[in-house]
Amino acid sequence: MTSETSDSPMMKARAIPQLIDPDAEPFVAKAIEELALSEMPFLVAGTYAVSAYTGISRLTKDLDIFCKAGDYARILGYFKKRNYEIAVEDERWIGKVLKGKHFFDVIFASSNGTMPVGDAWFDDARLIELCGFPVRIVSPTELIWSKCFIQLRHRYDGADIAHVILRASNEIDWTRLLGYLEVHWEVLLIHLLNFRWIYPTERDRVPQWLLDELIDRLKAQRELPLPQMRICRGRMYSRIDYEIDVKEWGFADVGGEGDVGGSWEIDE
Repeated sequence: MTSETSDSPMMKARAIPQLIDPDAEPFVAKAIEELALSEMPFLVAGTYAVSAYTGISRLTKDLDIFCKAGDYARILGYFKKRNYEIAVEDERWIGKVLKGKHFFDVIFASSNGTMPVGDAWFDDARLIELCGFPVRIVSPTELIWSKCFIQLRHRYDGADIAHVILRASNEIDWTRLLGYLEVHWEVLLIHLLNFRWIYPTERDRVPQWLLDELIDRLKAQRELPLPQMRICRGRMYSRIDYEIDVKEWGFADVGGEGDVGGSWEIDE
């Protein structure tokens, strides 16, 4: 695996996304300048990182900034002192920095709690130039992890994952990615099978040992009895789309209790 850390020469981004609202460009440029001058640790993620690794330039509504939980309040406070509005959208994972109708997100975890931003994100970050300033973007490893559970009715990031694997497979730390998804290894397997189906001539971009490991886990799991607790992990993808499973059909949410064993029927 090749690596461009924050101490390495600057990586040339393959593309930069275009903002849906061109009027937001000065806001984003100023926000990047303020962040760079703050000397607080942050990472650029989302569409900007996807574009940097894949060369896909697409429209985006905003800028995603990732940081550790301990720096989240500091970043919001830094911008508040500089006459920006701030909002704590959800204290479990996200806040916003706003000026007028423009904003950027400050994210320190995933909405389902599986993805806290930690030191490893910064250890393997890549350095690029954005708006005239050197900034660090998330590595392809953490970028994939950050998108694995984004599978809502109105938004699905599987295509981003497939494109990052296609264009940056040699930069992915596959061992670390498996470690991140250790508990949810089936999610990783689904994305890798999705990639293989989309790009049959590029199957070798995913290490054979990783696919063997995941398939071996699947074989071992099939030998086990069915779980006694009826759970619906779909809520980790979308709380709304799988709400009925928890509220009416007796499945446990990601946390909490549900029905134990037994047969059940859904009223038609």
